[in-house]
Amino acid sequence: MTLRVLGIDPGLTRCGIGVVDVEKNRRATMVAVGVVGTSPEETLDQRLLVIALAIDDWLDRYEPHVLAVERVFSQLNVSTVMGVAQASGVVIAAAARRGIPVALHTPSEVKAAVTGSGSSNKEAVTKLVTKILRLDAPPRPADAADALALAITHAWRAGSGASVATTSPGSQSLTPAQRAWAEAEAKARRAR
Repeated sequence: MTLRVLGIDPGLTRCGIGVVDVEKNRRATMVAVGVVGTSPEETLDQRLLVIALAIDDWLDRYEPHVLAVERVFSQLNVSTVMGVAQASGVVIAAAARRGIPVALHTPSEVKAAVTGSGSSNKEAVTKLVTKILRLDAPPRPADAADALALAITHAWRAGSGASVATTSPGSQSLTPAQRAWAEAEAKARRAR
């Protein structure tokens, strides 16, 4: 069976969206890719509405089995983190209304899955996404390539049976990025 994943690189100014079909043998094929843009001059409610309507359209049009959304692990710019969190919330709610599962992946997890190194730069991710999906040209802008990378990452991890949510921090099947994330989540739960 082919797994259809809709990847989302959330953001208020540019929200990358990519749909990928992945076969059991890990062969991935791009179905669609795009970017939803909003202007900083618009009010927050209008910006979120634009993203919500676009996500609804993509979910209805492509009927993914699962959404893969970028999880911000840490970032110094609080206003950027807030915008990403707000856009992520709109996306997650849209999926929940339809009963579509949502998986969250950190940027370093995605880089490690696609390039083999959690510290790869955006150019390396774009180059390998282009190769994995057998595209004639790299997806632009980088937000579009990142969305496709998220979809690929989730499909490949789902095919291997791995899951951050159900795997303990010490598990040997986790990448270093996944292990760090699982440890951070466990620490946060203990602190409550």
